[in-house]
Amino acid sequence: MSDVTKASNVSNPSDVSNPSTAATTTGRGPRGLIVLDMAGTTVADGGLVERAFELAAERIGVEPGTAELEAKLQYVRDTMGESKISVFRHLFGTEELARRANSAFEEAYGELVDGGLIAPVPGARRTIEKLRADGRTVVLTTGFARVTQDAILDALGWRGLADLTLCPADAGGRGRPYPDMVLAAFLRTGAADDVRDVVVAGDTAYDMLCGRRSGAGIVAGVLTGAHDRAALTGHGATHVIESIADLPSLLAESA
Repeated sequence: MSDVTKASNVSNPSDVSNPSTAATTTGRGPRGLIVLDMAGTTVADGGLVERAFELAAERIGVEPGTAELEAKLQYVRDTMGESKISVFRHLFGTEELARRANSAFEEAYGELVDGGLIAPVPGARRTIEKLRADGRTVVLTTGFARVTQDAILDALGWRGLADLTLCPADAGGRGRPYPDMVLAAFLRTGAADDVRDVVVAGDTAYDMLCGRRSGAGIVAGVLTGAHDRAALTGHGATHVIESIADLPSLLAESA
C-alpha cells in the first residue's frame, strides 16, 4: 500500500463508477494519459536550478552575495515549475535582458548537467516503464527550453523512455501554470477520450495549478521536489504521494 493522501475537499470528476464520466467513445480506459513533470518529480537535480540561476545572474551583471541576488533567487524558488523565460521577464523587466538571462541560465544548467549532477528520482524509470507496460501513455514535460530538456534526457539515457516529451515551445510558448502542455499532450497523443481521464503529477504549486486548469481527473503532488504538502494541496492537488514511485499504486487504488 502506498503512502497516499487524498485531499478530502476536492471531488474526483473522473470516478469511473459514474457511467456518465467513464471513457467509452473508443474503448480506451480511464487514466490512459499520464503527464509527468521532470525536475523534482522524475529527475533529482539537487538544486541545480538555483545554482544555474546564480551563475546566469552573475554573467549578466548581478553581484554575487547581494540582497538583489537573494531577492531574485527567492522569486525563482517561489515560481519553480514556471517557464523559465517567463520568470526572467518578471525579474529583469525587458525582453532583451530576459532573453540574455534565459540563454545564460540554459548554458549554465547544461554545463551542470554535463557534469553529471543529475540523476533519476529513485524508481522513476521503473515507474514510467510500468505505466507504459500497463497500456498507458506517458508524457514528460518541463519548464526548460528544448535544448535543456534534451540535455537532461541524454544525460539520463532517457531518450525514448516516454511516449512524448514537451517543453513550453511545443505548446505555443506558455508553460505552467497554464494548462497548455497538458492539453497539447491530450491532443497530440489521442490517448484519452476525456480530459478527466488525464493524470498529472508534479512537485510544485504550478504543476498543481496546471493540472487543475487542464481538467485532469487526478492531479498528484509528489514530495521529492520544490514544494511541501501544504503548498501542493493549497494549489489543487487531488492527492499527495511521497514519490513518483507511488503513482502506480495510487492509480490502482483510484480505479
